[in-house]
Amino acid sequence: MDSHILKTAKHIHFIGIGGIGVSAIARKFLLEKKEITGSDAVISPLVKDLEKLGARVWQGHSASHISKQVEAVVYTKAVEDSNPELVRARALGIPTVTYSQALGIISADMYTIAVAGSHGKTTTTGMIAWGLLQAKKDPTVIVGSLLKDIPTNFIAGKSAYFVVEACEYGRSFLDLNPRIAVITNIDNDHLDYYKTKANLIKAFIAFAQKVPHDGYLITNLKDPDCARVAGAVSCHVIDYSSIIAPQDAKLIGEHNKMNMRVAFSVLKTIHVPKGTIYKALSSFSGTARRLEYKGVTRKGMMVYEDYAHHPTEIAATLRAVHEHFIDKKIVCVFQPHLYSRTKLLFKDFVKQLVSPDIVYILPIYAAREKKDPAISSQKLVKALSVKRKGKETIYVPSYEKAISLVRRYNDTRTLLLTMGAGEAYKIGDELLK
Repeated sequence: MDSHILKTAKHIHFIGIGGIGVSAIARKFLLEKKEITGSDAVISPLVKDLEKLGARVWQGHSASHISKQVEAVVYTKAVEDSNPELVRARALGIPTVTYSQALGIISADMYTIAVAGSHGKTTTTGMIAWGLLQAKKDPTVIVGSLLKDIPTNFIAGKSAYFVVEACEYGRSFLDLNPRIAVITNIDNDHLDYYKTKANLIKAFIAFAQKVPHDGYLITNLKDPDCARVAGAVSCHVIDYSSIIAPQDAKLIGEHNKMNMRVAFSVLKTIHVPKGTIYKALSSFSGTARRLEYKGVTRKGMMVYEDYAHHPTEIAATLRAVHEHFIDKKIVCVFQPHLYSRTKLLFKDFVKQLVSPDIVYILPIYAAREKKDPAISSQKLVKALSVKRKGKETIYVPSYEKAISLVRRYNDTRTLLLTMGAGEAYKIGDELLK
């Protein structure tokens, strides 16, 4: 396929245009005055924003959405080969590229800073972007969430700098062409795809080896897995673990201090002055759904939302909340994400969800998976109830039921924390209305 197709095409169609990453690329091309069409199962606020910029979007998928005037199609890896739009495009000989391939094409001609890792990617990407903006470096940015300071997942810059979140699922990050590769950490996630952690580490090694010999790998050499990756590259290696993070930052939690160390290392590598870096990191407000403060209800209950869907992320989030809000009763509503992850890391989920005063568990958010009768949220609640020794621990079959249960604690003494990659955040949004 011609690698210049996305640059020369005047009409690009996006399958799954409402995805957080795909919508960012669509926004980029809309700003370049290209004709953009797309489809998605749901017309989300992100899609509505694209429509305001001029995109034509259909709800649902149909071969009729692909005309002969379409010159390129971008689709998410979640789209199956049987998708009628993908089938039609290929039948017409229209070039089709995945989201990650599109990122690779964009990154090829730019000074790309690719942020990978099992945890912290989104926040770290946001921090680096914010630092470059404060330093007047005018970067292009694609991040897997909305930045709080600039409510967008895409920033159109005019310099050569391109900051992008690099996803390891399906080896997507191997499509990128980084000058600086960041690996925040490596944890046992996405094993439904990789099967073993050894395979996961091999993928991270392949990602790091894409950096040219005069480029940089920024990682934590105190972490054995990250050190193993660092030992397999020929580029410069920078250890972020010893950096001193700002003490007056807006974001709470040790994990966010770690994210700041990473961002500091990246910004220092590209010669942003130290004073500018510390000022930027101290003023960074975070990204949506990453330990995000949503507000206070009319009755005084604080509401926080976090995307945490892996036991390591849950542990970091709960530790930060407990340390920062010592006097609050913590009501945690958690929605497990994927049957495979819940089954594989079952004991770890039980271990990390012990600490909140009240825990409500929603049904598993299946996402790309088919239902697995061998695992369920009810089983998680049963195991948790044993460990939590009398603390309120309830399986909640619906959002409506969760809202009614949480309302019992709606007062100034309580903090509501919704967690998960699914739709648990809607509970907090509803209570704040």
